[in-house]
Amino acid sequence: MAVSLETAPTEYLETGGIRFAYRRLGPDTGTPLILLQHFTGTIDSWDPAVVNGLATDRNIIVFDNAGVGASSGTVPDNVGQQAADAETFIRALGFDEVDLLGFSLGGFLAQIMASRATLKVRKMIVAGSAPRGGEEHLLQVVEGAFAKNAGDVRLPLFFTPSKKSQLAGEAFVNRALARTQDRDPDSGEAISEPQARSIIAWCAEQDPDHGLLKAIKQPTLIVHGSDDTMFPSVNAYEMFKAMSDATLIIYPDSGHGALFQYAQTFVAHVKTFLDT
Repeated sequence: MAVSLETAPTEYLETGGIRFAYRRLGPDTGTPLILLQHFTGTIDSWDPAVVNGLATDRNIIVFDNAGVGASSGTVPDNVGQQAADAETFIRALGFDEVDLLGFSLGGFLAQIMASRATLKVRKMIVAGSAPRGGEEHLLQVVEGAFAKNAGDVRLPLFFTPSKKSQLAGEAFVNRALARTQDRDPDSGEAISEPQARSIIAWCAEQDPDHGLLKAIKQPTLIVHGSDDTMFPSVNAYEMFKAMSDATLIIYPDSGHGALFQYAQTFVAHVKTFLDT
């Protein structure tokens, strides 16, 4: 039986004074795809439909960055150090070249990692994210989502109010909760507070000429929800226009979790992008 996100054992790699927790899926061939997670997200916050779908024909690494989930250390309050911690982990895995998939906050890290030569990045997928100096409504959106008292806060946070989107959200939540043993611990204030500061600072740091984006030469797939309230879709368009080799896809009637609402479509788009 193939290993899945729900059944893969959690492994540990100690490097740079941090004990990183990670899971490895898929065949040990080709360019590995490293997944970089969203605000307060852990390994078990990923959608198994996305991770397992991508792992059918490529090596997938999901991990907890420093201070998150089952990893040791503390969460930095700036995106630059979070990216450096991720690079430390990836280098320790011994890969010569990697692809990156960054969701939300993870997309910030991916942009930094692709723009510099610390790692050899072949291709990059950025989902539900924003450029440096982009538009964000993190605190307002999170506060509003909790105020709705939904069965799971991700329903109002990641999906639109439409019936179709909410049903897709419920299916996602059920998939994400399928693993019952050896799950990552939930995130608390020690994770959410420094990550929130890092997101706000990233978007407050103006980059009017998009110097960071212009430094990214790798082919990039940008995926966004049409009605993302946390990072409005104008962010995706700005990234697309500023980067030299980017493709933009916006999914209809979808919010911040568009890649989970359209899991099968997203997997197909990512596979086509990585394989061509």
